[in-house]
Amino acid sequence: MPPKTKKSPTLSQIQRPPAEILHAAELQQLRDRDGIAPRPQNWQLTPRSVLDFILGNADLKIAPKFVGTRSLLERCIVALATNRGLMLIGEPGTAKSYLSELLAAAISNDSTLTIQGSAGTTEDAMKYSWNYALLLAEGATDRALVPAPLHRGMQQGKIVRFEEITRCPLEMQDTLLSILSDRVMAIPEMEDEGRNLYAQMGFNVIATASTRDRGVNEMSAALKRRFNFETIPPINNLRQELELVQTQTDKLLAQANIPLTLPPELTEILVTTFHELRTSKTSDGKALEPLSTVMSTAEAVSVGYAAGMHGFYYNDAQVTAEHLVQSLLGSAIKDSVEDVKKLQHYFNLVVKGRKGERWHQYYEAGKHLV
Repeated sequence: MPPKTKKSPTLSQIQRPPAEILHAAELQQLRDRDGIAPRPQNWQLTPRSVLDFILGNADLKIAPKFVGTRSLLERCIVALATNRGLMLIGEPGTAKSYLSELLAAAISNDSTLTIQGSAGTTEDAMKYSWNYALLLAEGATDRALVPAPLHRGMQQGKIVRFEEITRCPLEMQDTLLSILSDRVMAIPEMEDEGRNLYAQMGFNVIATASTRDRGVNEMSAALKRRFNFETIPPINNLRQELELVQTQTDKLLAQANIPLTLPPELTEILVTTFHELRTSKTSDGKALEPLSTVMSTAEAVSVGYAAGMHGFYYNDAQVTAEHLVQSLLGSAIKDSVEDVKKLQHYFNLVVKGRKGERWHQYYEAGKHLV
């Protein structure tokens, strides 16, 4: 009987496909358009096509994937073509990680070379480790070496993503110093010819850091000098945020095989609530008390998605304002009792006075804010 072969999962079976798989058709379309046009060495797309992939191109029917200014994106792309890394900073939920994924997918066609920063991140998880059975049998050979993201990125000339770098201890952060300056990784266990790994063209690092983590493990001045810093701001344009939340929520529901979309009226209420609580100001200029939780666009999408699931499974596929409020509780209220009071105040001060049946239903659903 022949051995069973392991089948690769289909796109519909992958819970969260990486950008290069999810948008493979668009990336191929842009590669075909680029042809032999000049580009930084080992880049899969030209800088112009990287921009079109992220911001969209109506003529080519490339969908926009990130809300940001063209100048910001151009600076990010140019930085990655140089010998300096790119540091994306901002409030939690401003899509820093998503932008780094899109950039890596467009430039390297591989966004999976990722280091997740934490207090437990080790040098082995960043650079390389060893298969100890092979190490004992053969010594320090290429077969015994187990490459981590930095090793693979340097060897293959690809972008490496370092998420939440300031969550790492300082000594782990500073592992990047010689790699970003000299573009070489020392492997002292190897013989002379393999002792140094030199980065291939196309290699670079995109790091992300939350402004809320400032002071946790502040980066050294030496490491900061090796990065170009770009601040990713929250989306301030209400219309753009509405379109993004609607699109992303409906996409998540479709991927979950939920045959409904979030009603546009509820999307408007959801996004307006997040926008006003995030900016601590209503649309007509009234001041609000800020919540300790960051009311990000990413959190709004999560609330819309949860509300859609709730309505589908428990209310005959009908999403109501009540589902929105119940989903909002899990997102906005983390560990602060004061935030519950501020949210109740928002409902009594702002939502109660809004006109329209949906806003009235939303206010009535505020009874769940306890």
